[in-house]
Amino acid sequence: MNLTSKIDDCLVVIPARAGSKGVKGKNFKKLNGIPLIQYTIEFALKNFKKENIFISTDCNEVIRISKGLKIDVPFKRPPELSTDESSIHETLKHVIKFKISNGLEFSKTILLQPTSPFRSDLDLQRMHQEFSLEYDAIVSVIKAKSNPYFNLFEINNDGFLAKSKKGNFYRRQDCPKVFEFNGSIYIFNTSSLLKGYLNDFKKIKKYEMNPKYSIDIDSDFDWELAECLVKKLNLTI
Repeated sequence: MNLTSKIDDCLVVIPARAGSKGVKGKNFKKLNGIPLIQYTIEFALKNFKKENIFISTDCNEVIRISKGLKIDVPFKRPPELSTDESSIHETLKHVIKFKISNGLEFSKTILLQPTSPFRSDLDLQRMHQEFSLEYDAIVSVIKAKSNPYFNLFEINNDGFLAKSKKGNFYRRQDCPKVFEFNGSIYIFNTSSLLKGYLNDFKKIKKYEMNPKYSIDIDSDFDWELAECLVKKLNLTI
């Protein structure tokens, strides 16, 4: 696929609640002088048709920023989908059903979280090429630093630490490889989203990303790290 061509067969959802416990107002807080959500919106505009991009938010400032970037926000996200307990899955279903009610159906739904400001166009193109409707999803990941066979523990019934997964491994490099979602790009089979939850999916493919594109801002420390990276590595929109 030509990197200059836009992907036109996907619904792209950018969720941005007003509330944030880790970093107050982080979706519109300025990272290196640019509102955080703008990094994700600009990435979406480079790679997708504008009419396929949907901002799901209950935040007036996010709506203002979105409209300034020529992205229409047809409505505010309902309060019941905007609490700390609300799941992203229900938000995705809400957007999908809204589109269906307006006669628009997409076989694929892409989730771009604004808390992951740094992405590679090439990674997106490769993920899109690797995706198949035989899958439930393809998800961006990084190798996990911790391993449940080696240095992750749970409290057992006696109140002591016990390995999360049993195994006779004495070196971390001998353990099975484990991966964690990095929060950057999710490509879903829309029918899978409508039928079940991500935790129930049986056919999830991984796409391993470079750690520099794997910053997921959830705390003040994450924000400071992102500030360092955007300047040192010249990561831009």
